Amino acid sequence: EKPDMSKFPVEDTRNFSIIAHVDHGKSTLADRLLELTGTIDKTKNNKQVLDKLQVERERGITVKAQTASLFYNFEGKQYLLNLIDTPGHVDFSYEVSRSLSACQGVLLVVDANEGIQAQTVANFFLAFEAQLSVIPVINKIDLKNADPGRVEKQIEKVFDIPSDECIKISAKLGTNIESVLQAVIERIPPPKVHRKNPLRALVFDSTFDQYRGVVANVALFDGVVSKGDKIVSAHTQKTYEVNEVGVLIPNEQPTLKLYAGQVGYLIAGMKDVTEAQIGDTLYLRNQPVEPLPGFKSAKAMVFAGMYPIDQSEYNNLKSAIEKLTLNDSSVTVHRDSSLALGAGWRLGFLGLLHMEVFNQRLEQEYNTSVILTTPTVPYKAVLASAKLIKEYREKEITIINPAQFPDKSKVAEYLEPVVLGTIITPDEYTGKIMALCQARRAVQKHLMFIDQNRVMLKYLFPLNEIVVDFYDSLKSLSSGYASFDYEDAGYQTADLVKMDILLNGNIVEELVTVVHKEKAHSVGKTICERLKDSLPRQLFEIAIQAAIGSKIVARETVKAYRKNVLAKCYGGDITRKMKLLKRQAEGKKKLRKIGNIEVPKDAFIKVLKTQSNK
Repeated sequence: EKPDMSKFPVEDTRNFSIIAHVDHGKSTLADRLLELTGTIDKTKNNKQVLDKLQVERERGITVKAQTASLFYNFEGKQYLLNLIDTPGHVDFSYEVSRSLSACQGVLLVVDANEGIQAQTVANFFLAFEAQLSVIPVINKIDLKNADPGRVEKQIEKVFDIPSDECIKISAKLGTNIESVLQAVIERIPPPKVHRKNPLRALVFDSTFDQYRGVVANVALFDGVVSKGDKIVSAHTQKTYEVNEVGVLIPNEQPTLKLYAGQVGYLIAGMKDVTEAQIGDTLYLRNQPVEPLPGFKSAKAMVFAGMYPIDQSEYNNLKSAIEKLTLNDSSVTVHRDSSLALGAGWRLGFLGLLHMEVFNQRLEQEYNTSVILTTPTVPYKAVLASAKLIKEYREKEITIINPAQFPDKSKVAEYLEPVVLGTIITPDEYTGKIMALCQARRAVQKHLMFIDQNRVMLKYLFPLNEIVVDFYDSLKSLSSGYASFDYEDAGYQTADLVKMDILLNGNIVEELVTVVHKEKAHSVGKTICERLKDSLPRQLFEIAIQAAIGSKIVARETVKAYRKNVLAKCYGGDITRKMKLLKRQAEGKKKLRKIGNIEVPKDAFIKVLKTQSNK
């Protein structure tokens, strides 16, 4: 039985999404709303129903925004509510901003125990800039330490929302959930759309199904779409026939038609992964329309090389990456190759967690295993002379791969990416956190007390300082209470140097890194130590050195294997022993001149791989 979507006029439709900091109860609130509207059965094992991926189940976090349509009777009318549950981590804020484009309002969930945290602030401003109506919801009032009154004051102070608009609920126990739905109907406006106009649909998410091709999630801004329609993609100008349309109640439910103002899915036999671009506009073949503005593409913050463990796996990995980037459009892909690890890619991610999740999804969903190199950030160099600018065809070049870092003589100045970080912490940790930020070359911009015991700090951070382990150190310094969020803040000039790693005086291409001058010594030392542990010993000694230009900043030595030449001397004169030792030393010296060090692949992997234990 296919539901008839025409019985929901535009004024009885509400599109909203749930935004909050990590672990403030977004997905649990979504479960309760699904149960209350009878979309799923009430059972004890409804825990985060919308988190469908294995990664999300294992880590207990939301990675993908998920859509669900709810039918709700209120004051004698049946309403259609389209809910989008969004992730909370800073790494997935691109998902949030995309989901908001299909909504007219948001539920801002705040934990009554934790209060406002960094991501709450960031997500609120995303919704505020999109001019959506915000309904503050204070969750977890059943906890014994909950203090909803304090949280109300914080919301009033930081977001300027009057405290009587806050709805106090407990999503776990289902307390007061009804009033959330009523607020959605009363306070969120219906979408401003026209069903008489020709079709305009925005693709805001897409997944790849092995049997049916690309499944596109669409929000209809104008018109009607039904099975059998001929539609055109504004991006590729290709024509498709619609095979199936429907709504997600969280599982796919085919319907006869979809009308403007509704959110659903559409399958149109797109076989190629590159066809359903997120942000694309679909329209009817004989009624072309002005395409919708789409999304500005996500800006990659962290780059890492990804290589197949065995080169014969290259093609499988290629198709796996293509399918996964369709589902996660914020990953950027460039082909890349390395002398040690073969052909691969340089992938751009929005953050470290994003990179880990992407890697985990490749393993779980596509059964591939890969080598990931240490993450780096994109630097820029401003070229010095007109001749060079002509050669590179631009004044500023972006350096994604450290091996292509230009020489100091060619460059007027180097630029490194900076981010504006927001840290919200209990005030007893402020001192420690400020010291940590200063150690990471950060500049303080702003300090504000949210209430008696919470501080909001704003800092300008160089991105490469926070990319690897800043978040972990922040959490451990503040016993897990501080929360951190950042946004892009452009580039600033920096004193960068290229550091080479030498083995017995020969440069190893793959281990070249770009570092800040102040940090060169410590970074060089760690790389040398790691290499010392992973290089096999030879019959001659190996000097491992980190060098900037011609200046050596760190050194480790791998001692040579040697035969005990004094074994045959029982007693005897010291000069006899000295003669034998000297002869051995000369032999080693000669060997070292002709000896050639092959760095085994697993040594590279050990040094280049992301280090979990710093």
